[in-house]
Amino acid sequence: MNTAANALPIWGLEGAKITLIAVRENAVYRVEHGQNRFALRLHRQGYRTDSELAAELDWMAMLDRAGLSVPSPIASLEGTYLHSVDGMQVDVLTWLEGETLDAALPQMDAAQREKVFHQLGHDMARMHSAIDAWPQAISCDRPAWDQGGLLGHAPLWDRFWDNPALNLDQKTRLLAFRDSARDDLTQIAPSLDYGLIHADLVAANVMVSGDTLHVIDFDDGGFGFRLFDVATALLKHRTARDYPALRAALLAGYTSLRPLDTPHLPLFMALRAASYVGWNISRADEDDTGARNARFITQAEAQITEYTARL
Repeated sequence: MNTAANALPIWGLEGAKITLIAVRENAVYRVEHGQNRFALRLHRQGYRTDSELAAELDWMAMLDRAGLSVPSPIASLEGTYLHSVDGMQVDVLTWLEGETLDAALPQMDAAQREKVFHQLGHDMARMHSAIDAWPQAISCDRPAWDQGGLLGHAPLWDRFWDNPALNLDQKTRLLAFRDSARDDLTQIAPSLDYGLIHADLVAANVMVSGDTLHVIDFDDGGFGFRLFDVATALLKHRTARDYPALRAALLAGYTSLRPLDTPHLPLFMALRAASYVGWNISRADEDDTGARNARFITQAEAQITEYTARL
């Protein structure tokens, strides 16, 4: 809290009320200054370089100018977006009101659920198109969710095949998937749609405000296959009873604006599911029961089965 308070004068926000809202990769505070609200982020030390964060902030500013509803960076009194305070990287963003999609979905009827997924697909396509029209995109200093970032020696979200909770059969299966997915990607990657992606379009990072969807949390955004964004948005809903309708609605919304390499979606569903098995390796102590780890492994096995059935 002291670092957040110490940062306020840099943006001319002395005396503002600050409230801790979330602690994930960043600590996020709501800042209330008069009638205005902002989001102040304290970035996890060592997670992103200044150059990577500057690229993220420029990217969000561009999407805001393009009409997408995303948090937009607020320049400090010095005219810059990013500052170091008490050895921590700090920035301030516009505050977006709404309810996260994962909280809103259970309250929606079938028609509303399909409508929101259609809109999510449409907005995702708008985002990808805005990126493709942005000349600075190619030079952004952001991580790559390419073949190396997903399946290489040191993937962005760790070596999923080395998760210590895997039994021998599971490990063997994940290693076999890694080999087949790597071969598949080598063959098809040149023809796939590739560019900057959000890379974490889960329902917790989409907010619903009336008929508007806000997309938040670009921490993991980087260069990748556009199908990876689609797979991320769909994966955690695959056990819902109306998943086929939600999937169809999202794909219809996306393809109303942009083409999509839909036949390869099962590969990216499996890649996304496997990435969570890697992601949880360094976070296993957050769940003493091991239930989350087991859930991620089961999910990956199911998606790998679906992918391999189509080979």
